[in-house]
Amino acid sequence: MIVITNPIPITNQIDTIHSLFENGLELLHIRKPDFSETEMNAFLSEIKSDFRKQLVLHSHHQLASAAGIDRIHFTEKARIETFEQGLKNWKENGFKLSTSIHNMIDFEQLSNVFDYAFFGPVFESISKPNYASDIDFKKALQQRKNNETSLVALGGITSDKIKTALEYGFDDVALLGTLWNCNNPIENFKQCQKTDLSQ
Repeated sequence: MIVITNPIPITNQIDTIHSLFENGLELLHIRKPDFSETEMNAFLSEIKSDFRKQLVLHSHHQLASAAGIDRIHFTEKARIETFEQGLKNWKENGFKLSTSIHNMIDFEQLSNVFDYAFFGPVFESISKPNYASDIDFKKALQQRKNNETSLVALGGITSDKIKTALEYGFDDVALLGTLWNCNNPIENFKQCQKTDLSQ
């Protein structure tokens, strides 16, 4: 199970991030699209060094090595704008890569340099009301041919939707709104974790 940070500032975010890791979180995607390089650097410096290998950087990739991070994420736009050799260079330098896709055609054509890809919204988004997909994911994933890249469900993932997403054929799920749009993200994470572990 993967967690993506809230793109906007929230109270006690660093403490919550540390608590998530202490409660078994494996990967945290740092998605702060409005951060300058200086702001990103300051944010990363607040996260305990013990957890840096579990961070995935969405922007300001050049900060990764110095921060002890070996995972970077390419938005759909960044992936399209980056030459294949550029992606391979990251991979050859020991980085794990992920990206975002919005249709199965793009997923099937995805370079094998990517370890996994976010695909969504699978269900109606929690963080973006009225944002949903008209894709029949169950049908689409039955025809999946790309098994080299893991497929991660994103969008509207709550504890009661995890089982459905995995039954569709997704390899994993990513949480965003279900954690950050509630009063107790740690309890919500634990609830999702129990559901995920029972699959």
